[in-house]
Amino acid sequence: MAEAHQAVAFQFTVTPDGIDLRLSHQALSEIYLSGVRSWKKRIIRVKNRVISGVYPASPSSWLFVVIAILATMYTRSDPSMGLIAKIQEHLPVSQISTQCQAVVSAVVFSTMLWLLLIFTMRLCLKQLLSYHRWMFEQHGKMSTTTKIWVALVRIFSGRKPLLYSYQGSLPNLPVPAVKDTVKRYLESVRPLVDDAEYERTNKLAAEFESSLGKRLQWYLKLKALWASNYVSDWWEEYVYLRGRSPIMVNSNYYGMDFQYVTPTPIQAARAGNTIHAFFLYRRKLNKEEIKPWLLRSAVPCCSYQFERMFDTCRIPGALTDTVQHWEDSDYIVVYHKGRYFRLRVYQAGRILSPREIEFQIQRILDNSTPPSKGEAKLGALTAGERIAWAKARQEYFSSGVNKRSLDCIEKAAFFVVLDDDERGMMADNSPEGLDRYAKSLLHGNCYDRWFDKSFTVVYYKNGKSGINAEHSWADAPVVAHVWEFVLAADSFQLGYNEEGHCKGEVDLLLPPPQKLSWEICSECEEQISRSLAVAQALADDVDFHVFSFREFGKGKIKKCRVSPDAFVQMALQLAYFRDRGTFCLTYEASMTRLFREGRTETVRSCSSESSAFVRALEGGEAADVCRRLFHGASEKHQQLYRMAMTGAGIDRHLFCLYVVSKYLGVDSPFLKEVLSEPWRLSTSQTPVQQAELFDLVNYPEFISCGGGFGPVADDGYGVSYMFLAENLINFHISCKHSCSDTDAHVFGSKIRAAMHDLLHLLDPVYKEPNKERSKAEVKKDK
Repeated sequence: MAEAHQAVAFQFTVTPDGIDLRLSHQALSEIYLSGVRSWKKRIIRVKNRVISGVYPASPSSWLFVVIAILATMYTRSDPSMGLIAKIQEHLPVSQISTQCQAVVSAVVFSTMLWLLLIFTMRLCLKQLLSYHRWMFEQHGKMSTTTKIWVALVRIFSGRKPLLYSYQGSLPNLPVPAVKDTVKRYLESVRPLVDDAEYERTNKLAAEFESSLGKRLQWYLKLKALWASNYVSDWWEEYVYLRGRSPIMVNSNYYGMDFQYVTPTPIQAARAGNTIHAFFLYRRKLNKEEIKPWLLRSAVPCCSYQFERMFDTCRIPGALTDTVQHWEDSDYIVVYHKGRYFRLRVYQAGRILSPREIEFQIQRILDNSTPPSKGEAKLGALTAGERIAWAKARQEYFSSGVNKRSLDCIEKAAFFVVLDDDERGMMADNSPEGLDRYAKSLLHGNCYDRWFDKSFTVVYYKNGKSGINAEHSWADAPVVAHVWEFVLAADSFQLGYNEEGHCKGEVDLLLPPPQKLSWEICSECEEQISRSLAVAQALADDVDFHVFSFREFGKGKIKKCRVSPDAFVQMALQLAYFRDRGTFCLTYEASMTRLFREGRTETVRSCSSESSAFVRALEGGEAADVCRRLFHGASEKHQQLYRMAMTGAGIDRHLFCLYVVSKYLGVDSPFLKEVLSEPWRLSTSQTPVQQAELFDLVNYPEFISCGGGFGPVADDGYGVSYMFLAENLINFHISCKHSCSDTDAHVFGSKIRAAMHDLLHLLDPVYKEPNKERSKAEVKKDK
């Protein structure tokens, strides 16, 4: 086989005349170029570490300090106040002249002074970034203090920061006071329980606050002094990695392609452009050329989650999983029709062109080799229970050919699936098309995705694509960042020729993708079948509905002087009340990346203010009363969101206190009750982070569908929404068929009605446009 010959640098055979040695020059050339590429990356990493290490100063500033000190010495003044002379006395070198010793001492002093200035600047910047009052000021009305603060932040932030430049200057996440967290918790549950239940909860909270809470808080503060972030490592460990249920549906999430546009209908061509774009992004990531995310163009957010984006895989364990990250892989693994292929994306030290990747992908599509015994549904192991997968991995994949092939998958840059189905918004514009598209990206056939990889890219037969991401290593905005870059590069930078193929030429001598080999025994096949049965039951139970709300968007909402996010959250509260006749504990994800290694915090969107507004509106109160209550509820929501972002949330603090209690072996009825409460309405907004990459003025159709996730509670809803342009909001709704009280399509229709009712309340002249009622609404009426 040709690929087998390319895999070794030389071959030798033993003959009667001695050893016959035949060198493969192409293989040796590949080894040399691969080494050069590896050393270039190491040099770039070292350089970037130096630049980020001295930030907000620059390495060249050291030279200016040295020259300045030497210049002052030659004017016979001593800026060191005798320190240079002290350093000179203790220099270990006595063979050089006195003048040279003075210069060396001045350089040493200059370096120390330079490092002290860097430390001072970084400390000042850290203190400045600990100021969060700017977030609580009314939009568009910045106080004088905040204006001065913004100016100082920009002064101390230096010039041209790299992706990780701010990491050393970000403040640590503060530990809230127990009494403040308990007070906010009691406020959040007040609209959800009756007076008797609230009184009982209040007593539990008071007992916890006055006794055990103080002891647990002491340990937590000790951790906060020692660790970079007192939440993130425990959150990753106990919320994600220690979960023993399937990560498919329960943890992984997805992102969709463009909604109205398919850049090319050719599956291999679409894969060629976007795979090339992924590696362009990885190169920018390695060079730290990606700009740090700045709020208000001044306040940096933590970037540590970007470190494990590529070449990362979740490894199953009996008690807990682990996240493994390797050095840059030069290949990806592609799944097609039950076969796994190793596709090298680098050749002669360069990334293959999009046209060459298309050529290689087409080779896989044209390959008629059948899957080996047990290979076709092997991926089901990653979709089933984690303990079963851990045992199977240890028993059947710890040695031999199976280990080599599994290592190849786990160490790949990312995973690619060539799907034989057609997905997306179909020609008839039927709403079911997007629903099937979402379910396909979330779980597929339960065996044709590798759910443990940091992310899996899916390419459909009609040219549509999408992404499925594992959740433990990073949150959705990080994956959305690379996905936005790839979609923009695919359409606006790389492009296609008139036939729909990738641009460029092809090296026909490229070695073909290598099919991975497996030796799957009957016992392993039985475990694969069991895992597939568990995953299939979970997938079949998921009910999904994706729809575009086109009647109005954030532009119209802002004109009503309301936060678009608060508006949608109030609409969700209204829709849920109409759907179930009650309120529920509501989860909205908020980021805490203003702090070092920050991830997320919970915004408890159901408040006393929101429930009072919903009851007033549904009770037929006067419009003026409802408007006043609505504005009070939306302001409360914004306040809760800001507090969550600035480290004053509720749930992460209580979660960490609970972890400490488990380590100490003590039980807390209060914490146990808090951590067991179900989130029947789990929501998240997907932000557009790189709007500058898309020209929505000239190309308004190039907008993403957004993404979504599975339901958190068996009897609840998962809702993801995305504001696109000024007049479009995409909603992704999930629930479970097994619960008779939930229906994704019915809930979607109630969200539509709630959106219209809220806008009509705020803008009485607004009239809901005539539209054909959906099948779900008609079915509900019947």
